[in-house]
Amino acid sequence: MENLKRQAEAAIREFLELFPMERGSLFVLGGSTSEVLGEKVGTRPSLEAAEAILEGLLPPLLERGIWVAVQGCEHLNRALVVEREAARAYGLEEVTVYPHPKAGGSLATAAFLRFQNPVMVESLKAQAQGGMDVGGVLIGMHLRPVAVPLRLSLRRIGEAVLLAAKTRPKLVGGARAVYTREEMLKKVEEYRQRPL
Repeated sequence: MENLKRQAEAAIREFLELFPMERGSLFVLGGSTSEVLGEKVGTRPSLEAAEAILEGLLPPLLERGIWVAVQGCEHLNRALVVEREAARAYGLEEVTVYPHPKAGGSLATAAFLRFQNPVMVESLKAQAQGGMDVGGVLIGMHLRPVAVPLRLSLRRIGEAVLLAAKTRPKLVGGARAVYTREEMLKKVEEYRQRPL
């Protein structure tokens, strides 16, 4: 279990180095402890593995003031555990259900037991700015458009495949639009240099 904690901590620290999320941002975590232990999703839940992963992953996020949402499994229609204050901040509707290892999954259960004032919400309304998927549990529905894969050097936690994503604002406009501050400043300078 100590190895799972170290892997989770290394993964989140690299994630935050590549994508330094702002205070008040929303991070979504989905995972299967069965997959972490080398089994098929839902066949071998482990609160011990979930607790180890959260011990490594939560402190770096929480010390930066980032809200964490932990996705439950399909038996709860992927409802998520969040802190009540995060639900209020993001306008999320609370639902009545309590996760347990066989319905909701071990990660959601461990998060519910660990969070200070946990509530369950049905959806993040596609507002998470970043997230990690441990074991292919499909967190994409909770991420803002446009999700961009983050390639981490750590490719697995335990035996589970680790995928990470950040988001960026949509690019809008047409042929004249620019998408970086540098391009904008260049266009302003060109405009100022025009003949009158």
